[in-house]
Amino acid sequence: MAKPKKDETAEEAKKIVDDAKNFIEKAIADIGKTSATKQLILGTASGWLTGFMTMKIGKLAAVGVGGGVILLHIASQKGYIDINWDKINKKVDKITDKIEKEATGKSPDWFEKVERFVDRKIDKAEELLKKKEKKAKHWYNNFVAGDEYRATETHVFLASFVAGMAIGILCGK
Repeated sequence: MAKPKKDETAEEAKKIVDDAKNFIEKAIADIGKTSATKQLILGTASGWLTGFMTMKIGKLAAVGVGGGVILLHIASQKGYIDINWDKINKKVDKITDKIEKEATGKSPDWFEKVERFVDRKIDKAEELLKKKEKKAKHWYNNFVAGDEYRATETHVFLASFVAGMAIGILCGK
């Protein structure tokens, strides 16, 4: 089966859009000839129906996309599939750059690209730290006070004091 040419597809799409436009213009012209009460009722009913259908379709799409992402993540965590996130992120970056160029007329500057790169590397480092968290806690406990380390009220006070200072400094700027 031969693929349709791009010109044929574009012409078909244009014809469909023109037909829809003509139908809508005719319907609006017919409604404009009726009484104000009918116009009000038809406008309200069609607006409600459009909003209702948009919400239902939107919810269905959100559940489908969100559920798919969640299932992929669970499958990845359980080891059923191995996702090459670097490759996905590179493709997402290319698509994002293309969309930004189309929307704003200019490509993202190098600083934005560096920022994305650094964010991803920080995320990877954080993920590695979470995986090694147990070993790190054990090492830290041995380093600070040996095997007998216990948090005391003084430790809690000092941690909250430092957090409060940080918040005060940030709010004072």
